[in-house]
Amino acid sequence: MLGGEGHEGPLTRAVDYALVTLITLNCVFSILESVEHLAVVHGHLFHAFDKLSVIVFSIEYVLRVWTAVDLDDPRFHHPLLGRLRYMLTPMAIVDLVAIMPFYLGIFFEVDLRAMRVLRLLRVFKLTRYSQAMTIMIAVLRQEARAIGAVLFVFAVILVFISSLMYLLEHQAQPHVFSDIPAAMWWAVVTMTTLGYGDMVPVTAAGRLLGACTAVIGLGMIALPAGVLASGFSEQMRVRREEYLESVEKVMAEDHQITRRDRRKLEETRQKLGLSHDEAIRVLERAAKGSMSHCPHCGRKIDPYGEDAV
Repeated sequence: MLGGEGHEGPLTRAVDYALVTLITLNCVFSILESVEHLAVVHGHLFHAFDKLSVIVFSIEYVLRVWTAVDLDDPRFHHPLLGRLRYMLTPMAIVDLVAIMPFYLGIFFEVDLRAMRVLRLLRVFKLTRYSQAMTIMIAVLRQEARAIGAVLFVFAVILVFISSLMYLLEHQAQPHVFSDIPAAMWWAVVTMTTLGYGDMVPVTAAGRLLGACTAVIGLGMIALPAGVLASGFSEQMRVRREEYLESVEKVMAEDHQITRRDRRKLEETRQKLGLSHDEAIRVLERAAKGSMSHCPHCGRKIDPYGEDAV
């Protein structure tokens, strides 16, 4: 089984590191290939490396689909339907998108510049190996309703302000605020405090509305930031609690943490995306808290064990 699907081990980590390196080099080469003189001089090397990468990514994709039936998720256990369901998962789609531009270029005439840009989509494959992106996706799922509510309020305010600005500025600037969609562009730029200056209200009422829009925009931008910050905090708390449960389970078995237990806990730590300092604090919490003594025999628990490193 390839890495990135909850399996750990030296070979798995080696495969992961090799794939991460290959993905990174693909992105770097795709960017360099957009430089015209580099594309002319080293175009054959870029093309050869792209072929090699596609071969590796294609083999990886086929192996992931083929071994999907071995995953813990029961949805993928059926030999045919399970693999089809796996192919429709977000990460499997990302893997497919990473190799699709190359095969499209074989069967169809595609603009080379578009091909270079599409190859950069391979950067999304890094999300499979990044704990930060894993946590980010978990936070977005957890706070989906709150973020959706914020976006809905933003859309309502956007339509209202755009319509009002169109009424106030259309007669004074018919070519600038020509319609409500054009006013929406102005509202988005103003609410996000970008202020490109391509559309500026000239009437007194329009300027007053512009000032109010900028102030409202500050609050609207802060809302999703607060939701995400709260989501990150909650997600890390949940992960610490999961790690604590794993520590307590190990300590309850033999009253100490052996080398084997520490390897198991290290795998759990990496899976949950916790830092070493956070893991140490959780260990100390388990040792000083309710698990300082065995709940069955009352014996004091040694969190590090006589053979721990």
